[in-house]
Order: sequence, then C-alpha cells, then structure tokens
Amino acid sequence: MARYSFRLPDIGEGIAEAEIVAWHVKIGERVEEDAQLADMMTDKATVEMESPVSGVVVELAGEVGDLIPIGSTLAVIETDGEVEAPPADTPVEEEIVAETPGAEEISVAEIAAPAPVATPEPEPAPAPAPAPVAAPANDRQVLASPAVRARAKDLGVDLGQVQAEGDRIRHADLDAFLRYSGGQGYHASGASRARADEPIKVIGMRRKIAENMAASKRAIPHFTYVEEMDVTALEDMRADLNANRGGRPKLTMLPFLIVAICRTIPQFPMINARYDDEGGVVTRHGAVHLGMATQTDAGLMVPVIRDAQDKNVWQLASEITRLAEAARTGKAKVEEMTGGTLTVTSLGPLGGIATTPVINRPEVAIIGPNKIVERPVFDGDDIRRAKLMNLSISCDHRVVDGWDAASYVQALKKLIETPVLLFAD
Repeated sequence: MARYSFRLPDIGEGIAEAEIVAWHVKIGERVEEDAQLADMMTDKATVEMESPVSGVVVELAGEVGDLIPIGSTLAVIETDGEVEAPPADTPVEEEIVAETPGAEEISVAEIAAPAPVATPEPEPAPAPAPAPVAAPANDRQVLASPAVRARAKDLGVDLGQVQAEGDRIRHADLDAFLRYSGGQGYHASGASRARADEPIKVIGMRRKIAENMAASKRAIPHFTYVEEMDVTALEDMRADLNANRGGRPKLTMLPFLIVAICRTIPQFPMINARYDDEGGVVTRHGAVHLGMATQTDAGLMVPVIRDAQDKNVWQLASEITRLAEAARTGKAKVEEMTGGTLTVTSLGPLGGIATTPVINRPEVAIIGPNKIVERPVFDGDDIRRAKLMNLSISCDHRVVDGWDAASYVQALKKLIETPVLLFAD
C-alpha cells in the first residue's frame, strides 16, 4: 500500500499561496485519476485541482477558507490494492456524525431481527359530537369600511376586539386600539421578526473583494466628481441603431460610453494610468484595457476588454456580453481578468442619483454612469422633456487633480450630448 502526496503546484507567476474555496472530496472517499479534488483561488483566478492518481483520500490540507502555500501538501491519497478505510486517526466518524445529526448506532442483531408484528387494538367508540359553541365576534360581524377592513387584515387585527366610538369602526378606532393595547394581540403582516444570528465565514471571492477594497481605501486618497449629462439624442440614436441591427447584438448605453472614454483619453492620459506605490512610478498607458465591473454569484468580478480603443460599438457590445457571461460562469481566463488600466462600473437601472465608486487598485480612476431619468429642462425660453444621466468619476488624488478630472468629464459630456461626434474621424 503506497501513499501519494499531492502538492499544490505553481499556479501562476508570483503566486505564493492559494485559498481553498471548495473541496470536492472527503476523507475516506475514493477518487479517480483526473477527478476534481478542490477549487483554489489566487489573487487572479480560481483554479481547479485534479487528482493525478486513483485511490482513497486519507488526508486533506485544511478547511474551506484556509490559505495553502505553493508546494505544500494539499491531499494525501492511498493508492494500490483494495480500497480500505482510512487510518484510525483520520476523523471520518466525526464527519459522518456531523452529516447525520442525532443518528444512533444500531447493532447487527437489531438489524437482522424481524420487526415485531403489532397486535391490532379494538377501535374506541366514537366520541359524542361537541355541543355547539357561539362563535366569537370577528370582523365579519362588525360594521367597517373596506379600507378599514383591509388595513386591519394587513395588521393582523381582529376587528371584533376593536371598540367603536360610533355606529361603525373607523381608522381612528383602529389607531386607538393599536395605541392603547401596546401592540398586544396582533402583529403586522410582513413585519420583521428576530432571527438567529448567522455567522458566515468570509472566503473565496468575497474575501478577495474585501481585501482589495480595504487596501484601495487605505492607500488611495479618493475624490469623486459628478456631472449631469443630457442623453436624449444618444438614446434616440441607440434606439435607431437597435431597430436596424440585424443579427448584431443589442446596444446598451455602455458601448457608447466606452467609445467616448477612449476618444477622450489621449487628451487626459493621467486618467488611464497605474500607480506603483513601492516604486513611486506612474505609468500612463497608451492602450485602454478597460475593466468592466460585473456582478456574479461569487461576488464582484472585473473582466477586461483588451484594446477597447480599437473597437466600435458593435464589437464592444459583443465583447461585453462574452466577458460578462464568462465571469458569471467562472470560465473567464486569467488574462481576461487581469491587466486593466481603467474601470467602468454600472448598476444599470439601479444606478441611483450618484455613486462614489472605489478605485480598482493599482488603477487611478473608475467611472460610474448612473441611471437615466426623464425630467423637464429649460431649452432657451422653452421647456422640453429630456433624458438625463449623472456620471461619477473617482480618482486617485496623488495622480489626478480635481481640475483634470472635471475637465475630462466635461470632454466626455460633449461627446455624449452630441453623439454624432462619437463616429466622426
């Protein structure tokens, strides 16, 4: 009988450790060659670990959430010969008991013995029917308007307990009942009830997000600038393009915004940059590798649109859809999740009036479009209906001054409000 120690391989340049985010085997289970052992998360991606041999798992390195150094033993697998139970010092029994709480041991004799046959007992004589009892007063036996009845129903109040001042129960009578009863004897429909505390271990993507956001706020002096933009003409153009798109993807606001961002970057290169804290060097990038904040079941992920400046709105729409799907299904490649130079984050219709997004370190800026709303605006002496959108930008004040951020957003505003310029050479 031989034991094989599977050591965590080098899964990325500069990676010193990885976090266990999921085990796919348990101690005592048999695993086949190439079967999945665990999911390990690094700073860049989640990597699936596969077993190089077949055998029985006798040791696992840790629990979900633990950090495992590269090169250390992740699992020990017993190979060759018949499958046997793991050694006595392996806590298999504890895991089994934990999975079946309250289970008791049953002896072989108890299992083999036939179950006793129950002797039927004579059926008891039917009980006499209870004497009729007068039904208590309820909301069907009192006078009240439909509105009062509906409110009482929502509050869980029996109108038969409410004292009326006049010939019928009114809202004031219901208010008095609620006030003087101290809320006893009823509870509001849908009201919050106390629940048991639920401790949730912060692991995987959630922990990476927490670490990155905390590091960003500690290291970067943020400031946020917000500007309102009239997107009426742009929305009209978008509707026309979508109506005649044929087999091309449907356009959202985001591809147009990305085109505007890329067109204005050459005038404001400090926006599309990275800051090296340790080296004290700011690198202004010529290409725009645009990070796209994407909500997934695992948490917020930021796939990167490479060379966004070279793509038109249709190509951007296709890439946005592809990368978002890859991120949500966990199929995004490492190179698609790294190397961003500037990030856009959008909550779509939930965008709110304004946002103060957190910079995706080591980048120096992040742009957040907010939701589009319709409001009347003055156009000379006339008033017209307009579609308005606020746009936020958060910047690293060590690299970007307030004047630069405001000037950049004003350049964006000009393109967004005159969308024909987005397609002009």
